[in-house]
Amino acid sequence: MSLGRIPERTGGDGAARRGLALLAPSFRVMKWCSFVHSAIYLGLLACWIGGVDSGLKTALGWGHGWGWIIMCVLTLAALRARVIPLWLAGCVAVIGAIGPFVGSIGFVVEQRRRERAAAA
Repeated sequence: MSLGRIPERTGGDGAARRGLALLAPSFRVMKWCSFVHSAIYLGLLACWIGGVDSGLKTALGWGHGWGWIIMCVLTLAALRARVIPLWLAGCVAVIGAIGPFVGSIGFVVEQRRRERAAAA
């Protein structure tokens, strides 16, 4: 093997993908986790705008931060298992840090796209 050459995998690629599919969350689970993350963020925005108790703001801030990290991990697993498309993963993981509503809207759009494709 020469330097710079990546060795090819031997067999098992289908089995590995099936294993990922078992570990990856379903589209439905991803969609509802995104909705929960958006609800937490909405609560955080409402507390910030309304000047509500700082303890609640802190709890919602931590919830949003950890929620985004969890969504990123779930998104990577779902993307690798081909549960969600790349554009939706980008909406959830990249834009989701400052606007989780984009990911939630993306799940609604993707669900409608899949329903139209199934009906055709």
